[in-house]
Amino acid sequence: MVITLKVLVNPDGKVNGLLKIQMARSKELVPGVGRFSRSQVAAKRGLYKGLKKSEKPAVEPTPETVEKTIGGNNNGEKRIVPTSKAPRFYSAEDVRQPKKSRKTAKPPQLRSSITPGTVLILLAGRFRGKRVVFLKQLESGLLLVSGPYKVELEGIKLSEELNDAYFAKPSSKGAKSAEEEFFEEGKPKEKEAFPASKAALQKEVDSTLITAIKKTENLVKYLRSTWGLSKGQYPHQMAF
Repeated sequence: MVITLKVLVNPDGKVNGLLKIQMARSKELVPGVGRFSRSQVAAKRGLYKGLKKSEKPAVEPTPETVEKTIGGNNNGEKRIVPTSKAPRFYSAEDVRQPKKSRKTAKPPQLRSSITPGTVLILLAGRFRGKRVVFLKQLESGLLLVSGPYKVELEGIKLSEELNDAYFAKPSSKGAKSAEEEFFEEGKPKEKEAFPASKAALQKEVDSTLITAIKKTENLVKYLRSTWGLSKGQYPHQMAF
């Protein structure tokens, strides 16, 4: 920012005073092109510090009604009057008010034919078309799977740790300030190491499951194959 002083001189030659002239922070080099960019001007003005916030004093809530004194012998002397008057005009059309929903989220009911050990086919997501083995249903209604119709799971005992909280995504703290967030955009995110306890639990379940699968001939090849529809096959005509 450039500050100049202009000397005021009277017609008789005496100095009358000084006039302070403040120039723009970003002087135009050519019409429409400033000397500094918008970010540079914002930095010079200190806009990155944010607005100063002051705490407003607490305001007492206005009562709905007020008791007023009424003159006259036959008016009861006092009367309760509403503080805010009702509107003189109202909408000609009825305004629909949203109704409060009484429905509560309930976990979906599991089909009776799906029991621990049933082979399921994933129809969506990254592993769509793959066959997996059903283990149990979680409290939220989601199905816990690990992986032709039936696999014996008599020797498998699932840990009580396998619940909805076990599969919840851990909360990650972001950048502390806008400046750190700006410089982190170009950097690749650090990969978190897979917990050793989860890896050990996965191996424990898979080892027992693979042993049960190998007892049935060609079941390993069946599970490795990808499910799909060929020409002339329609999903609504299939019975599972």
